[in-house]
Amino acid sequence: MPAYHSIFLGDTGVQLIGNFPLLPLRTKTRGPAYALPPLPPSVSPSDVDPDSESYDILDETLSLFRANTFFRNFEINGPADRLLIYGILFLSECLNKVKSNMDQRSAEKALINGALEQFAIPGDANFPLNQAFEAPSDRQQAEQLRGYLSQVRQELAMRLNQRLYEGGAGPSKWWLSFKKREFMGRKL
Repeated sequence: MPAYHSIFLGDTGVQLIGNFPLLPLRTKTRGPAYALPPLPPSVSPSDVDPDSESYDILDETLSLFRANTFFRNFEINGPADRLLIYGILFLSECLNKVKSNMDQRSAEKALINGALEQFAIPGDANFPLNQAFEAPSDRQQAEQLRGYLSQVRQELAMRLNQRLYEGGAGPSKWWLSFKKREFMGRKL
């Protein structure tokens, strides 16, 4: 069975930095991403329909995370798959920051701090997947990519926190059971 790929592979007109896409996001976090419309009040953030105009790559990353972590190999079919890979690796990192005895507020603080800490971008010597990503062509593109990835990381951290504590007081054991998995044998 092959890994699950992004439904955003067919999107045209997406700005690329190197071969990394800057896809629109449903976010309130400041950054260079085009903002999608917010969800209607009747829609749960964990049940967004993929056909909705508010569905973004981060919703897809969260929904495909658990299934794709079982694959050691992942064939990249386009730029959206690269963002999906980055998101999955970042979610793995986030899950390692959450402890089973943390309350929602403590977990949120740990996840947001993790999202804001210094991170590597494609082209940096310590970026784990440089063989699959092209470096930005100049300093301005590098700063734009760093801003976009910061926005992605913050939004993913907040959405993960919502899903971790969706059912009760403690974090979901279902999500925490995936903290030891490595996607493609890598950590971010």
